Amino acid sequence: MTELDFTDRVGRVSPSATLAISNEASALESDGVDVVDLSVGEPDFDTPENVKQAAHDALDAGETGYTPSPGIPALREAIAEKLRADGLDHSAAEVMVTPGGKQALYEVFQTLVDDGDEVALVDPAWVSYEAMAKLAGGSLARVDTTPYEFRLEGALDDLGETVSDETELLVVNSPGNPHGMVYSDAALRGVRDLAVEHDITVISDEIYQRVVYDDRELTSLGSLSGMSERTVTLNGFSKAYAMTGWRLGYFAGPEELVAEAGKVHGHSVSCATNFVQHAGVEALRNTDEAVAEMTAAFERRRDMLVAELADRGLEVPTPEGAFYLMLPVAEDDQAWCEAAIGEAHVATVPGSAFGTPGYARVSYANSTERLQEALDRLDEHGLLGAGA
Repeated sequence: MTELDFTDRVGRVSPSATLAISNEASALESDGVDVVDLSVGEPDFDTPENVKQAAHDALDAGETGYTPSPGIPALREAIAEKLRADGLDHSAAEVMVTPGGKQALYEVFQTLVDDGDEVALVDPAWVSYEAMAKLAGGSLARVDTTPYEFRLEGALDDLGETVSDETELLVVNSPGNPHGMVYSDAALRGVRDLAVEHDITVISDEIYQRVVYDDRELTSLGSLSGMSERTVTLNGFSKAYAMTGWRLGYFAGPEELVAEAGKVHGHSVSCATNFVQHAGVEALRNTDEAVAEMTAAFERRRDMLVAELADRGLEVPTPEGAFYLMLPVAEDDQAWCEAAIGEAHVATVPGSAFGTPGYARVSYANSTERLQEALDRLDEHGLLGAGA
């Protein structure tokens, strides 16, 4: 048998840690094991009925062929309207619709990062940022917010010492995966000042923008003075609208960037699925009530989880958005997560996958009853508490 010769770029990256844990949980469940899966970044709600109906209507209308590569005009305009409401001055021509937010990110990295270019990440950072940078040939510079309870404002001096005129790209994610923090306006202004000083392009990943708690108001980084021309705003439909399997995302930025990224887009995925794009228009315009109900449920679960952990002697930074919590565990977080799923049958993701060892990411996109069950199982197996 001929030995395959794989490329260096593939060798630079490891499989997704989140998907690996999820796959392990699925394998155990297929063997009849009851696993409480707190590993996946997927809302446990169904897509709103009116969104599903819009897809049915589009199918019935024959919307099954190719679309314009950047997206159907109605969706690009609806996205532009949404962005303008967020204080971002983007036209439909400055929007690219993609099959999922991950594809949007991939296209931006491939368009902006050359071999050896420096990409700055704020840790803990979503696992695929590192992989995307490496696939594009970039080198990584990382800033740790762990000492500041994952708040970026505390790490601004560290960020200032890390980025330089050699930094090509900085990735900011708020509300953040895996920590659930919302970056303050002061933190975002700090990012703006550094980006302007060093002429850095910034990706503002706002995929969890609508999943925020305690009546917080979010500022979109690109709306700040001096950031419009240097910010790529990335978002999608998976998290806010419970549309993970629909695979629909987008990014917006300077028109010349969208045009150049369009080359990657056109030669890889061609376009996002036609009838799904029509459902996306409905999601943007007519789901406020459904999104509010889902977010309120996540907030109640967050409150319960934080309170339950405190009762068991574990104080954790309270998430302000998204649906994740960083749980302090043993120094060897990989071994802890293996014990959690192997012994307690609770699936979590090692913090080291996000650049923050000593933690496990817990997703509370699960029912209150199952969250309680997970805590009881972990406690029963001695896996909760300092140095567990």
